This record gives sequence, C-alpha cells and structure tokens, in this order.
Amino acid sequence: MSLMPIPSEHSSEIGMYRLVKRLSDIIAAFIGLAIASPILLIVTLLLSVANGGKPFFFQTRPGKNERFFKIIKFRTMNDKKDSEGVLLPDSERLTYIGGWVRKLSLDELPQLINVLKGEMSLIGPRPLLIQYLPLYNDFQRRRHEVRPGISGWAQVNGRNNLSWKTRFEHDIYYIDHLSLAMDLKILLLTVKNVVLRTGINQKGAATMEPFSGNE
Repeated sequence: MSLMPIPSEHSSEIGMYRLVKRLSDIIAAFIGLAIASPILLIVTLLLSVANGGKPFFFQTRPGKNERFFKIIKFRTMNDKKDSEGVLLPDSERLTYIGGWVRKLSLDELPQLINVLKGEMSLIGPRPLLIQYLPLYNDFQRRRHEVRPGISGWAQVNGRNNLSWKTRFEHDIYYIDHLSLAMDLKILLLTVKNVVLRTGINQKGAATMEPFSGNE
C-alpha cells in the first residue's frame, strides 16, 4: 500500500465523487433501514432484556472536521462494576446476546441513523474516541477530512487485529484514494468479512486496546 501523494488529476476525481457520495449515502441508508427493520426490532427487544431496558449505546465521537456527534450503536456490554465501583473488563461485561450481535456486526446497524443525519457515511474511517484527539500527529489527524464511516478500508483489512499505526495508514490511504470503485470494493469486502466473522476482536481481548499516542 503506497502512501505517496496522489496525482492532481485524481484529486479532481475525488472532488467530483464527494458531490454524489452524500446522496448515495442517504438512499442506501434509507433502504438499509427499511430492509433491516425486522432485525432491528428483534435485536432491540433481545438487548432490552439482556441490558435492563437499555438496548442502545450513545457516545460522543469526533466526526468530519472534528465536529462532535452522538454515535448510536446496539449496547453489547452491561455496566457491571467491581467492589470498588470500577467497570469490569470488556470481556467480562460482554453479554451472551451482545456477543452474537457483535459477531454478526449487527451492533453497527443503528449507525444508519447517523448516516441519514449527515454525521456519518456508509464508508470512511471509523469514528474513534474524543480522548484520542490530543494524541494524534498531523498525519493521523487527516482521518477527519471526511465523514467517519460504518465500515472502512481498515475494517476490511484486519479491523481490530491491526496495530494502531497500520490502522491510521489505512484510513489516510482511503482518503487519498476516495472513489466509487474504492467504496464498492469496501462494501463487498465488508459483506465477506461479516459472513466469515473475521477481525472482530483483537487477539486475547473483546475489543481493541486503547490508543495511547505515538512514541
């Protein structure tokens, strides 16, 4: 994967594609929500039982140009704490139903609402945590040049099994090579990865380890 600067003629192609990408997102998200509505209803009911009436997870994340928004996901972990009031490790809070929801990548479906609201895109760098913002270098901060996505180039090339360095490189590669062909390729690979259930968890953990900055 090359990280060399892209030719100017490709930059103009990127600009043209960005004009139609938003409209494509709206149409696809609307159709996706309509088709997935029975699944959304069933998962909502199951997680309501598993999580004491709290099926959804809301968290503030930085989006395009580092503007904050509330991401919507299905809640796959409970809020159990130890005797000192500290949340238990993710692997211990992941519920049985939540584990299956995560394996099938159904936890991401509510983000179609974020797409309709213009806060996210179907394809783009995943929105990370607010506390990571001060830790980015200039190269890593470029991931906020576009709307964050439900799936992205990093997700179809290792997802949570990637190192942070490689993950950021994939994010910027996507931005520099943004095109219809690139997005279609990611969509097809996303379907493949969901079917094969690859890269969901980092080895030995329920989620990816936190980003702690650059050495």
